[in-house]
Amino acid sequence: MVALNVTFSDEEMDELRAVAAQLDTSLKTLVRDSVLSAVRNRKHLVEQMATEVATTSAELNRRLA
Repeated sequence: MVALNVTFSDEEMDELRAVAAQLDTSLKTLVRDSVLSAVRNRKHLVEQMATEVATTSAELNRRLA
């Protein structure tokens, strides 16, 4: 399995620790889940925008034809 080292400031680590404690989870799980969620959300947004562009283009193409 591949690992990734990420550097955080002391303040950021304090914030991460507080959130992990509130969620009753480990720092590793919190950071991993957060990153994967952000990546998946971005992928969803790109797919959504592509659909919107395709729909708009189709309508414009029909009007121009």
